[in-house]
Amino acid sequence: ADVGVAGARSGDKGGDANVGVWVRTDEAWRWLAHELTVDLFRQLLPETADLPVTRDILPNLRALNFTVHGLLGEGVAAQARFDPQAKALGEWLRSRHADIPEALL
Repeated sequence: ADVGVAGARSGDKGGDANVGVWVRTDEAWRWLAHELTVDLFRQLLPETADLPVTRDILPNLRALNFTVHGLLGEGVAAQARFDPQAKALGEWLRSRHADIPEALL
């Protein structure tokens, strides 16, 4: 399946949500690693604005992983969120608007 410029997958670990974002080319990786900062991540996903967010860089995979600490409160079993396991968070991120160089489209 075509993932567009970037693919994403998300899930949960206790009360934390993880969002992995990856690209297929070195050119796209240079863009992703530079542009998708914690600040931009928070802008794209406003529900993370007041929560601690950690960004891990995985250059060999051309990927970034964001951990949103406390998004799910006490965890899946204690959640009333629409997406209690944060499974849709990656696709929600991919649906947001960001400036992407034409060369990557």
